[in-house]
Amino acid sequence: MDVLVIGANGHTGRLLVEQLAAHPEHTPHAMVREVSQADELKKLGAASTILADLEEDTAAALKGMDAVMFAAGSGSSTGPEKTVSVDQQGAKKTIDSARVQEVQHYVMLSGIGVENPQGALKHYAEAKLNADRHLQSSGVPYTIVRPGKLTFEKGTGKIELAEKLSNPEKRDISREDVARTMIAALDIENARGQTVELLAGDKDIHEAWKAL
Repeated sequence: MDVLVIGANGHTGRLLVEQLAAHPEHTPHAMVREVSQADELKKLGAASTILADLEEDTAAALKGMDAVMFAAGSGSSTGPEKTVSVDQQGAKKTIDSARVQEVQHYVMLSGIGVENPQGALKHYAEAKLNADRHLQSSGVPYTIVRPGKLTFEKGTGKIELAEKLSNPEKRDISREDVARTMIAALDIENARGQTVELLAGDKDIHEAWKAL
């Protein structure tokens, strides 16, 4: 598959590009907002870089793509307007384009707790939930992955995956394993149409997907 990574210059996006490049059946293409980001992503293994901004027209970025991985975000320091513009409306535009382009699989990086938005990050959760629901109703084959607290620790390849997980506020998941879990969804038919929560666990990633 030719896979477009949206948010490729972010922490998880870079891992997606690097891991996809090492996968024998997938070719990563990095969507970037600034030309200066291209060289580093090519070093990580991106077959191409595509200049596009989620707050502008992104339709051309999806042309020729078999799959999309959305790992973009406005960042924790931005206000509600920017979050809605990027995390919600930006995501929705790429989902609509994916439908037009007949993309085979759209994998969305979301987050645990978006269905119960509250506190300081309420606006972020609401934006992510709206994007998730748009994807679910779009007709595009999808997988939505909702990880818990993200860490920069080395991945173990062992996870817990379910529609709902217990005590997510007391547990976490490495970004490396989040990327692995998202990529594995491309190869496992059972992952399609799934919206799942993700935390560190004791089950092999592929086996966790197959067990759903």
